[in-house]
Amino acid sequence: MKMKALFIAAALAATGAQAQTIKIGELNSYKVFPAFLEPYKKGWELALQEINAAGGIKGRKLEVISREDGGNPGDAVRVAEELITRENVSVLMGTFASHVGLAVSNLANQRKIVFVAAEPLTDKIVWENGNRYTFRLRPSTYMQVAMLVPEAAKLNKQRWAIVYPNYEYGQSAAKSFKNLLTQAQPGAQYVAEQAPALGKIEAGSVVQALMDAKPDAIFSALFGADLQKFVREGNIRGLFKNMTVFNLLAGEPEYLDTLKDETPEGWWVTGYPWAEIKTPAHRKFLAAYQAKWKDYPRLGSVVGYSTMYTVANAIRKAGSTDTEQLIAALKGLEMDTPIGPIVYRAVDHQSTMGAYVGQITKKGGQGVMVNWRFADGAHFLPSFAEVRAMRKD
Repeated sequence: MKMKALFIAAALAATGAQAQTIKIGELNSYKVFPAFLEPYKKGWELALQEINAAGGIKGRKLEVISREDGGNPGDAVRVAEELITRENVSVLMGTFASHVGLAVSNLANQRKIVFVAAEPLTDKIVWENGNRYTFRLRPSTYMQVAMLVPEAAKLNKQRWAIVYPNYEYGQSAAKSFKNLLTQAQPGAQYVAEQAPALGKIEAGSVVQALMDAKPDAIFSALFGADLQKFVREGNIRGLFKNMTVFNLLAGEPEYLDTLKDETPEGWWVTGYPWAEIKTPAHRKFLAAYQAKWKDYPRLGSVVGYSTMYTVANAIRKAGSTDTEQLIAALKGLEMDTPIGPIVYRAVDHQSTMGAYVGQITKKGGQGVMVNWRFADGAHFLPSFAEVRAMRKD
Protein backbone atom coordinates (compact mmCIF):
# COMPACT_ATOMS: atom_id res chain seq x y z
CA MET A 1 0.00 0.00 0.00
CA LYS A 2 2.84 2.32 0.88
CA MET A 3 4.58 1.61 -2.44
CA LYS A 4 1.36 2.34 -4.33
CA ALA A 5 0.99 5.67 -2.57
CA LEU A 6 4.57 6.59 -3.42
CA PHE A 7 3.99 5.65 -7.06
CA ILE A 8 0.86 7.83 -7.24
CA ALA A 9 2.68 10.75 -5.61
CA ALA A 10 5.56 10.44 -8.07
CA ALA A 11 3.18 10.30 -11.01
CA LEU A 12 1.32 13.37 -9.79
CA ALA A 13 4.60 15.23 -9.29
CA ALA A 14 5.71 14.35 -12.80
CA THR A 15 2.38 15.51 -14.24
CA GLY A 16 2.64 18.76 -12.31
CA ALA A 17 6.16 19.37 -13.54
CA GLN A 18 5.10 18.71 -17.13
CA ALA A 19 2.19 21.14 -16.77
CA GLN A 20 4.64 23.79 -15.67
CA THR A 21 6.60 23.74 -18.93
CA ILE A 22 5.85 26.25 -21.65
CA LYS A 23 5.63 24.46 -24.98
CA ILE A 24 7.14 26.09 -28.05
CA GLY A 25 6.44 24.55 -31.46
CA GLU A 26 9.41 24.70 -33.84
CA LEU A 27 9.40 23.54 -37.46
CA ASN A 28 12.05 23.70 -40.14
CA SER A 29 13.50 22.15 -43.29
CA TYR A 30 16.41 20.39 -41.60
CA LYS A 31 16.74 17.68 -44.26
CA VAL A 32 16.52 20.13 -47.17
CA PHE A 33 18.85 22.93 -46.00
CA PRO A 34 21.25 21.27 -43.52
CA ALA A 35 24.15 23.70 -44.07
CA PHE A 36 22.18 26.52 -42.46
CA LEU A 37 19.75 24.65 -40.27
CA GLU A 38 22.07 22.31 -38.39
CA PRO A 39 23.89 25.36 -36.92
CA TYR A 40 20.50 27.06 -36.46
CA LYS A 41 19.31 24.17 -34.30
CA LYS A 42 22.50 24.26 -32.27
CA GLY A 43 21.87 27.97 -31.75
CA TRP A 44 18.37 27.60 -30.34
CA GLU A 45 19.39 24.58 -28.28
CA LEU A 46 22.16 26.66 -26.66
CA ALA A 47 19.70 29.47 -25.93
CA LEU A 48 17.15 27.02 -24.53
CA GLN A 49 19.79 25.55 -22.22
CA GLU A 50 20.77 29.02 -20.98
CA ILE A 51 17.18 30.12 -20.41
CA ASN A 52 16.22 27.00 -18.48
CA ALA A 53 19.46 26.96 -16.48
CA ALA A 54 18.58 30.49 -15.35
CA GLY A 55 15.20 29.29 -14.06
CA GLY A 56 13.12 29.53 -17.21
CA ILE A 57 10.35 32.12 -17.31
CA LYS A 58 9.12 32.84 -13.78
CA GLY A 59 10.07 29.33 -12.73
CA ARG A 60 8.55 27.61 -15.74
CA LYS A 61 10.94 25.80 -18.08
CA LEU A 62 10.64 26.14 -21.84
CA GLU A 63 10.11 22.95 -23.83
CA VAL A 64 10.70 22.98 -27.59
CA ILE A 65 8.84 20.44 -29.70
CA SER A 66 10.66 20.42 -33.03
CA ARG A 67 9.40 18.97 -36.31
CA GLU A 68 10.68 18.57 -39.88
CA ASP A 69 8.63 20.39 -42.53
CA GLY A 70 10.37 18.96 -45.60
CA GLY A 71 10.74 22.37 -47.24
CA ASN A 72 7.19 21.99 -48.54
CA PRO A 73 4.40 24.50 -47.72
CA GLY A 74 1.72 21.81 -47.52
CA ASP A 75 3.76 19.64 -45.18
CA ALA A 76 4.70 22.67 -43.10
CA VAL A 77 1.05 23.63 -42.60
CA ARG A 78 0.19 20.05 -41.61
CA VAL A 79 3.09 19.91 -39.13
CA ALA A 80 2.22 23.32 -37.68
CA GLU A 81 -1.40 22.26 -37.26
CA GLU A 82 -0.28 19.16 -35.37
CA LEU A 83 1.90 21.27 -33.09
CA ILE A 84 -1.09 23.49 -32.31
CA THR A 85 -3.77 20.84 -31.85
CA ARG A 86 -1.90 17.77 -30.58
CA GLU A 87 0.98 19.33 -28.70
CA ASN A 88 -0.87 22.44 -27.48
CA VAL A 89 2.09 24.73 -28.11
CA SER A 90 1.81 28.36 -27.08
CA VAL A 91 3.94 29.81 -29.89
CA LEU A 92 5.26 28.71 -33.28
CA MET A 93 8.78 29.54 -34.44
CA GLY A 94 11.14 28.67 -37.27
CA THR A 95 10.93 27.95 -41.04
CA PHE A 96 13.61 28.69 -43.63
CA ALA A 97 12.31 28.94 -47.19
CA SER A 98 10.19 31.97 -47.97
CA HIS A 99 7.24 30.11 -49.50
CA VAL A 100 7.14 27.82 -46.46
CA GLY A 101 7.25 30.76 -44.08
CA LEU A 102 4.38 32.45 -45.91
CA ALA A 103 2.26 29.31 -45.64
CA VAL A 104 2.86 28.99 -41.89
CA SER A 105 2.24 32.72 -41.43
CA ASN A 106 -1.13 32.34 -43.14
CA LEU A 107 -1.99 29.41 -40.86
CA ALA A 108 -0.94 31.41 -37.78
CA ASN A 109 -3.33 34.15 -38.87
CA GLN A 110 -6.17 31.66 -39.28
CA ARG A 111 -5.48 29.82 -36.00
CA LYS A 112 -4.70 33.01 -34.07
CA ILE A 113 -1.33 31.89 -32.72
CA VAL A 114 1.92 33.85 -32.59
CA PHE A 115 4.53 32.82 -35.18
CA VAL A 116 8.12 34.05 -34.94
CA ALA A 117 9.54 33.55 -38.44
CA ALA A 118 13.25 32.99 -37.96
CA GLU A 119 14.76 32.87 -41.43
CA PRO A 120 12.31 33.45 -44.33
CA LEU A 121 13.61 36.52 -46.14
CA THR A 122 10.61 37.38 -48.31
CA ASP A 123 9.38 40.94 -47.92
CA LYS A 124 5.77 39.77 -48.13
CA ILE A 125 5.78 38.06 -44.73
CA VAL A 126 5.75 41.41 -42.92
CA TRP A 127 4.47 43.72 -45.64
CA GLU A 128 2.03 42.71 -48.41
CA ASN A 129 1.00 39.51 -46.61
CA GLY A 130 1.74 40.69 -43.08
CA ASN A 131 -0.64 39.83 -40.27
CA ARG A 132 -0.94 40.61 -36.59
CA TYR A 133 0.28 37.16 -35.47
CA THR A 134 3.54 37.00 -37.47
CA PHE A 135 6.87 38.56 -36.46
CA ARG A 136 10.12 38.18 -38.42
CA LEU A 137 13.68 38.19 -37.09
CA ARG A 138 16.12 38.33 -39.99
CA PRO A 139 16.58 41.32 -42.29
CA SER A 140 14.48 40.77 -45.42
CA THR A 141 15.61 40.64 -49.03
CA TYR A 142 14.68 44.33 -49.39
CA MET A 143 16.81 45.24 -46.38
CA GLN A 144 19.86 43.24 -47.46
CA VAL A 145 19.63 44.46 -51.04
CA ALA A 146 19.36 48.02 -49.71
CA MET A 147 22.61 47.42 -47.82
CA LEU A 148 24.40 46.40 -51.03
CA VAL A 149 22.93 48.89 -53.51
CA PRO A 150 24.99 51.93 -52.36
CA GLU A 151 28.17 49.99 -53.17
CA ALA A 152 26.73 48.95 -56.54
CA ALA A 153 25.69 52.49 -57.43
CA LYS A 154 29.17 53.84 -56.64
CA LEU A 155 30.61 51.69 -59.41
CA ASN A 156 28.19 53.12 -62.00
CA LYS A 157 28.01 49.92 -64.03
CA GLN A 158 25.45 50.26 -66.81
CA ARG A 159 24.65 46.72 -67.98
CA TRP A 160 23.48 44.33 -65.25
CA ALA A 161 22.67 40.64 -65.40
CA ILE A 162 20.58 39.05 -62.66
CA VAL A 163 20.46 35.41 -61.52
CA TYR A 164 18.29 34.04 -58.72
CA PRO A 165 16.46 30.86 -57.62
CA ASN A 166 12.95 30.90 -59.03
CA TYR A 167 10.84 30.96 -55.89
CA GLU A 168 9.60 33.64 -53.52
CA TYR A 169 12.95 34.59 -51.96
CA GLY A 170 14.78 34.89 -55.27
CA GLN A 171 11.94 36.72 -56.99
CA SER A 172 11.72 39.16 -54.09
CA ALA A 173 15.49 39.75 -54.13
CA ALA A 174 15.58 40.41 -57.87
CA LYS A 175 12.62 42.78 -57.70
CA SER A 176 14.15 44.74 -54.82
CA PHE A 177 17.53 44.99 -56.55
CA LYS A 178 16.09 46.33 -59.79
CA ASN A 179 13.85 48.82 -57.99
CA LEU A 180 16.49 50.12 -55.60
CA LEU A 181 19.36 50.27 -58.10
CA THR A 182 17.16 52.06 -60.63
CA GLN A 183 16.36 54.67 -57.97
CA ALA A 184 20.04 55.09 -57.10
CA GLN A 185 21.28 54.85 -60.69
CA PRO A 186 18.52 55.74 -63.19
CA GLY A 187 20.60 54.75 -66.23
CA ALA A 188 21.08 51.12 -65.20
CA GLN A 189 20.01 48.49 -67.75
CA TYR A 190 19.10 44.85 -67.11
CA VAL A 191 20.40 42.85 -70.04
CA ALA A 192 19.85 39.28 -68.80
CA GLU A 193 17.80 37.50 -66.17
CA GLN A 194 18.28 33.84 -65.28
CA ALA A 195 15.93 32.16 -62.80
CA PRO A 196 16.73 28.45 -62.37
CA ALA A 197 14.54 26.29 -60.14
CA LEU A 198 15.76 26.09 -56.55
CA GLY A 199 18.25 23.24 -56.20
CA LYS A 200 18.11 22.39 -59.91
CA ILE A 201 20.43 24.90 -61.56
CA GLU A 202 21.99 23.88 -64.87
CA ALA A 203 25.05 25.97 -64.17
CA GLY A 204 26.68 25.59 -67.57
CA SER A 205 23.72 26.99 -69.49
CA VAL A 206 23.14 29.75 -66.93
CA VAL A 207 26.77 30.87 -67.06
CA GLN A 208 26.81 30.78 -70.86
CA ALA A 209 23.63 32.85 -71.07
CA LEU A 210 25.16 35.48 -68.82
CA MET A 211 28.37 35.53 -70.85
CA ASP A 212 26.41 35.94 -74.08
CA ALA A 213 24.63 38.99 -72.62
CA LYS A 214 28.00 40.71 -71.99
CA PRO A 215 27.01 42.47 -68.76
CA ASP A 216 29.22 44.94 -66.90
CA ALA A 217 28.12 43.49 -63.57
CA ILE A 218 26.08 40.66 -62.07
CA PHE A 219 23.62 40.52 -59.18
CA SER A 220 23.05 37.04 -57.78
CA ALA A 221 20.74 35.73 -55.08
CA LEU A 222 21.94 32.12 -55.42
CA PHE A 223 22.93 30.23 -52.28
CA GLY A 224 23.81 26.72 -51.12
CA ALA A 225 24.44 24.03 -53.72
CA ASP A 226 23.18 26.29 -56.53
CA LEU A 227 25.77 28.91 -55.62
CA GLN A 228 28.54 26.33 -55.46
CA LYS A 229 27.72 24.98 -58.94
CA PHE A 230 27.40 28.50 -60.36
CA VAL A 231 30.77 29.55 -58.94
CA ARG A 232 32.52 26.41 -60.17
CA GLU A 233 31.16 26.74 -63.70
CA GLY A 234 31.77 30.49 -63.76
CA ASN A 235 35.37 30.01 -62.68
CA ILE A 236 35.95 27.36 -65.35
CA ARG A 237 34.46 29.49 -68.14
CA GLY A 238 35.99 32.76 -67.00
CA LEU A 239 32.70 34.56 -66.32
CA PHE A 240 34.04 36.26 -63.23
CA LYS A 241 37.31 37.49 -64.71
CA ASN A 242 37.25 41.30 -64.43
CA MET A 243 33.55 41.06 -63.54
CA THR A 244 31.84 42.95 -60.72
CA VAL A 245 29.54 40.62 -58.79
CA PHE A 246 27.12 41.26 -55.93
CA ASN A 247 25.62 38.23 -54.17
CA LEU A 248 23.24 38.11 -51.24
CA LEU A 249 24.21 35.63 -48.50
CA ALA A 250 27.50 34.42 -50.08
CA GLY A 251 29.49 35.80 -47.14
CA GLU A 252 27.76 33.46 -44.70
CA PRO A 253 30.11 30.75 -43.37
CA GLU A 254 27.52 28.12 -44.28
CA TYR A 255 28.22 28.77 -47.96
CA LEU A 256 31.86 29.86 -47.80
CA ASP A 257 32.57 26.53 -46.09
CA THR A 258 31.56 24.68 -49.25
CA LEU A 259 33.26 27.06 -51.70
CA LYS A 260 36.68 26.72 -50.03
CA ASP A 261 39.45 27.46 -52.56
CA GLU A 262 36.88 28.08 -55.31
CA THR A 263 35.76 31.23 -53.49
CA PRO A 264 35.72 34.06 -56.05
CA GLU A 265 37.72 37.20 -55.34
CA GLY A 266 36.17 40.56 -54.58
CA TRP A 267 32.45 39.80 -54.71
CA TRP A 268 30.29 42.14 -52.64
CA VAL A 269 28.14 40.14 -50.21
CA THR A 270 26.22 40.08 -46.98
CA GLY A 271 27.51 37.58 -44.44
CA TYR A 272 28.93 36.91 -41.00
CA PRO A 273 32.69 37.33 -40.32
CA TRP A 274 32.41 35.51 -36.98
CA ALA A 275 36.14 35.32 -36.23
CA GLU A 276 36.62 39.09 -36.40
CA ILE A 277 33.64 40.42 -34.44
CA LYS A 278 35.00 41.66 -31.11
CA THR A 279 31.94 43.13 -29.38
CA PRO A 280 31.30 41.90 -25.81
CA ALA A 281 27.95 40.36 -26.78
CA HIS A 282 29.48 38.39 -29.62
CA ARG A 283 32.48 37.27 -27.59
CA LYS A 284 30.14 35.93 -24.90
CA PHE A 285 28.04 34.08 -27.47
CA LEU A 286 31.09 32.71 -29.27
CA ALA A 287 32.62 31.36 -26.06
CA ALA A 288 29.36 29.68 -25.00
CA TYR A 289 28.76 28.22 -28.45
CA GLN A 290 32.26 26.81 -28.79
CA ALA A 291 32.17 25.40 -25.26
CA LYS A 292 28.94 23.52 -25.98
CA TRP A 293 29.47 22.42 -29.56
CA LYS A 294 33.28 22.41 -30.05
CA ASP A 295 32.71 24.23 -33.33
CA TYR A 296 32.52 27.77 -34.64
CA PRO A 297 29.12 29.41 -35.19
CA ARG A 298 27.56 30.05 -38.56
CA LEU A 299 24.96 32.71 -39.23
CA GLY A 300 22.30 30.06 -38.68
CA SER A 301 23.62 29.69 -35.14
CA VAL A 302 23.00 33.39 -34.46
CA VAL A 303 19.52 33.19 -35.99
CA GLY A 304 18.50 30.13 -33.96
CA TYR A 305 19.88 31.61 -30.74
CA SER A 306 18.17 34.95 -31.29
CA THR A 307 14.84 33.36 -32.29
CA MET A 308 14.72 31.34 -29.08
CA TYR A 309 15.51 34.42 -27.01
CA THR A 310 12.84 36.38 -28.90
CA VAL A 311 10.20 33.89 -27.77
CA ALA A 312 11.51 33.79 -24.20
CA ASN A 313 11.75 37.58 -23.90
CA ALA A 314 8.25 38.01 -25.29
CA ILE A 315 6.78 35.55 -22.78
CA ARG A 316 8.71 37.20 -19.95
CA LYS A 317 7.55 40.68 -20.97
CA ALA A 318 3.95 39.53 -21.42
CA GLY A 319 3.96 37.62 -18.15
CA SER A 320 1.76 35.12 -19.92
CA THR A 321 1.42 32.82 -22.92
CA ASP A 322 -1.88 34.44 -23.85
CA THR A 323 -1.76 35.27 -27.56
CA GLU A 324 -3.00 38.84 -27.29
CA GLN A 325 -0.57 39.63 -24.50
CA LEU A 326 2.28 38.07 -26.51
CA ILE A 327 1.43 40.23 -29.51
CA ALA A 328 1.46 43.33 -27.32
CA ALA A 329 4.80 42.26 -25.84
CA LEU A 330 6.41 41.60 -29.23
CA LYS A 331 5.37 44.95 -30.66
CA GLY A 332 8.29 47.19 -29.81
CA LEU A 333 10.21 44.39 -28.05
CA GLU A 334 13.82 45.46 -27.48
CA MET A 335 16.50 42.84 -26.93
CA ASP A 336 20.16 42.07 -27.41
CA THR A 337 21.52 39.56 -29.90
CA PRO A 338 25.08 38.35 -30.53
CA ILE A 339 25.36 40.88 -33.36
CA GLY A 340 23.76 43.84 -31.64
CA PRO A 341 20.52 45.14 -30.11
CA ILE A 342 17.30 44.89 -32.09
CA VAL A 343 13.73 46.17 -31.89
CA TYR A 344 10.65 44.49 -33.33
CA ARG A 345 8.86 47.37 -35.01
CA ALA A 346 5.23 47.70 -33.96
CA VAL A 347 4.18 48.91 -37.40
CA ASP A 348 5.18 45.80 -39.36
CA HIS A 349 6.59 43.26 -36.84
CA GLN A 350 9.99 43.32 -38.58
CA SER A 351 13.06 43.30 -36.38
CA THR A 352 15.87 45.76 -36.97
CA MET A 353 18.54 43.05 -37.02
CA GLY A 354 21.41 44.11 -39.24
CA ALA A 355 23.91 42.31 -41.43
CA TYR A 356 27.58 42.49 -42.28
CA VAL A 357 28.42 43.89 -45.72
CA GLY A 358 31.80 43.36 -47.33
CA GLN A 359 33.75 41.41 -49.92
CA ILE A 360 34.96 37.83 -50.08
CA THR A 361 38.41 36.42 -50.75
CA LYS A 362 40.48 33.31 -50.05
CA LYS A 363 42.78 32.87 -47.09
CA GLY A 364 44.47 29.54 -46.47
CA GLY A 365 42.22 27.78 -48.94
CA GLN A 366 39.08 29.04 -47.23
CA GLY A 367 36.63 31.77 -48.17
CA VAL A 368 36.45 34.72 -45.76
CA MET A 369 34.89 38.17 -45.62
CA VAL A 370 37.14 41.25 -45.81
CA ASN A 371 36.58 45.01 -45.90
CA TRP A 372 33.39 44.43 -43.97
CA ARG A 373 31.17 46.78 -42.00
CA PHE A 374 28.05 46.26 -39.95
CA ALA A 375 24.85 47.65 -41.46
CA ASP A 376 22.18 48.42 -38.86
CA GLY A 377 18.88 47.07 -40.15
CA ALA A 378 16.99 50.06 -38.74
CA HIS A 379 18.56 52.23 -41.48
CA PHE A 380 17.37 50.02 -44.35
CA LEU A 381 13.64 49.74 -43.78
CA PRO A 382 10.71 51.42 -45.54
CA SER A 383 9.05 54.29 -43.70
CA PHE A 384 6.04 53.70 -41.50
CA ALA A 385 3.84 55.38 -44.13
CA GLU A 386 5.13 53.05 -46.87
CA VAL A 387 4.53 50.03 -44.66
CA ARG A 388 0.99 51.06 -43.80
CA ALA A 389 0.25 51.37 -47.52
CA MET A 390 1.51 47.81 -48.11
CA ARG A 391 -0.07 46.00 -45.16
CA LYS A 392 -3.74 45.06 -45.24
CA ASP A 393 -4.30 44.23 -41.56
